[in-house]
Amino acid sequence: MSDHPLDLAALAQIPVTRLKGVGDKKAKGLAGADIHNLLDLLTYYPRRYLDRTKEARISELFEGDEASVLVTVDRTISRRIRGGRVLVTSTVSDSSGTLRLTFFNQGWRERQLTAGRQAVIYGKVDLYRGQRQMTNPVVDLVGDKTGRIIPVYPQSEKSGIHSWDVTDWVGEILRRTLPPAGRGLLDPLPMALLDRHDFVDRAAALTGIHRPESMAEAMEARRRLVFDELFRLQLALVLRKRAIERTEVGIGHTVEGPLVTRFAEHLPFALTSAQKRAIAEIGRDLTRPVPMHRLLQGDVGAGKTLVAVATMLAAVDGGHQAALMAPTEVLAEQHFFGIRTLLEGMTVEDRASLFADRPLRVELLTNRVGAADRKRILSELLTGSVDIAIGTHALIQETVMFGSLGVVVIDEQHRFGVEQRAALRERSYADESPDVLVMTATPIPRTAAMTVYGDLDVSVLDELPPGRTPVATRWVRASGALDEPPEDLEAAADLDSMWSEIRGQIDEGRQVYVVCPLIDESEKLEVASAEATFDRLSTVELDGRRLGLLHGRLTPAEKDRTMELFRDGHLDVLVATTVIEVGVDVANATVMVILDADRFGIAQLHQLRGRVGRGAHASTCWLVGESTTPDSEARMEALVKTTDGFELAEVDLDLRGEGTILGERQKGRNDLKLASLARDRQTVSDARQAAIELLDRDPLLADQPALAAELELFLDEADAEFLLKG
Repeated sequence: MSDHPLDLAALAQIPVTRLKGVGDKKAKGLAGADIHNLLDLLTYYPRRYLDRTKEARISELFEGDEASVLVTVDRTISRRIRGGRVLVTSTVSDSSGTLRLTFFNQGWRERQLTAGRQAVIYGKVDLYRGQRQMTNPVVDLVGDKTGRIIPVYPQSEKSGIHSWDVTDWVGEILRRTLPPAGRGLLDPLPMALLDRHDFVDRAAALTGIHRPESMAEAMEARRRLVFDELFRLQLALVLRKRAIERTEVGIGHTVEGPLVTRFAEHLPFALTSAQKRAIAEIGRDLTRPVPMHRLLQGDVGAGKTLVAVATMLAAVDGGHQAALMAPTEVLAEQHFFGIRTLLEGMTVEDRASLFADRPLRVELLTNRVGAADRKRILSELLTGSVDIAIGTHALIQETVMFGSLGVVVIDEQHRFGVEQRAALRERSYADESPDVLVMTATPIPRTAAMTVYGDLDVSVLDELPPGRTPVATRWVRASGALDEPPEDLEAAADLDSMWSEIRGQIDEGRQVYVVCPLIDESEKLEVASAEATFDRLSTVELDGRRLGLLHGRLTPAEKDRTMELFRDGHLDVLVATTVIEVGVDVANATVMVILDADRFGIAQLHQLRGRVGRGAHASTCWLVGESTTPDSEARMEALVKTTDGFELAEVDLDLRGEGTILGERQKGRNDLKLASLARDRQTVSDARQAAIELLDRDPLLADQPALAAELELFLDEADAEFLLKG
């Protein structure tokens, strides 16, 4: 028998059925929780702890308290009440008193809470006929376990897995693995890293998370294991990024060529410090013969387009082409008209003629372009006579080929996947890979950016150009639906005041957006619909004003016509769904009304608000919505408090957690069980820095075989690809 410590891969080879007490039924239940082997079980961490040194006693609980109590079940009964519903009541006790539990429509609680069972009850205390009671509390069955700190594991009645089962099984694994009975556990982290962060070793961390003697020991264990998860993730992302840099040949651009210089000199305003910083960071990437992969994060109106244009001109200066891909035709067309105006009068060397120049060519390629124009543009892209192509997914169709594509800009990165980025890179006949700049107007926290966009370097535009008018945000606490007046007289008065101010703005020549969550009415959801709102406003609140309606069911021609009328000032009010979230830029629009705003997320509300405040006039965003949950109230209050998208992104991360931000990246993976991008911001940063430093010294982890093996165990190639699909 080997004396070498076990690595985690060895535990992954042993099925849970080797453990005492895991029969077929329990094994099936564990499989339902994605637990198949001893490693899965060892990384099935407690969701909370009952600290018996600070354990609440029933006699000490008062109305309004939220507490965890270890109790014994005395009696549980169920009965039918009005409407066919089930009411389960349970009497529980400890040595100091009794507590009544009530559960509505949870008939299975009668089978769960049988007399004599011990459970940890967590909930809010109220009084029922003078007796302490908790309604629908969280219940964790813990068996007859004792100790100062009791771990409480996720459990399922349906699968038959209980916290005390997991406690026994994990205890058996630790006994067999750690000395004196076992060989011990291999720790793959370099000693210097352990010392720098004052981490406990791997064995102590796993013991401390499952069998802590104190809450301080549990927290130290969690700190180490969280770092492990995030460090593995960052290693995988940085390794992937370095591999791309090694295998792809890039173009060494000249970043101070005549076009870039002329463009900067002829701007009618000065660039912000953030724009200059981003252009310098991008410039350093462009000069290297390694393909750039950079994310440009900037709030609404921060000036990302100017940075993108300077980047594309660097490619054109060197005789290459550039492409900008947008997620919607509206946004692509807006980029086309805006960039063509910015570059009007600029010329480039005509390589088909000696000593001659020609106008710099910007072309638009979307599915709306007619067959004849499309054929011409495709031909000129191939010959190189089109310098900058702007379009949608039409740019990555197989029939599209560039003569020499030097720079790719992708707007609204979250709308595109890594395959689409790769497809656009492959649209060039040149041997070199183009530099890629991806942009997003949806600020996300730095820690999330390091994870979600881990294959990209990040530049941030964190200031707005001078002259941007701040948008005042006001919250009317009422339902967005207009068919019934609010019961709250104060809310009704606020709504009347809002529409009065809006009528005043229209009479002064300003324009208004009114955004609704639905196109038409829903029987299930009592929310504002665009069609009903349009009909109501046309005849009541905004009678006599010129209204237009815009939503996703209109034909492209109808959408174009409505937007053109609004853009040209022939409509006073645009009633719309969120189709206007991105890409609509009307400087004269100064009012944004969002009905049922509590049904939108922070990022979407911020994007919608960004449609106003784009001109010289003072602008207002009205949030009309009820405070239906604590989260919805926090979202609305945050929007009222600040217009800083990065500050809002941090609030969003705290409210939603990283699951929503990471989206599909979490599914199907067996890591990130403890780490939280919201709670562990500093650890994400530390892990990223440690990964970069380690790979600078040891690019292929040749000197760290244990770490390389663990990385492969938790994050194989398919997982790395999955992570990078953004």
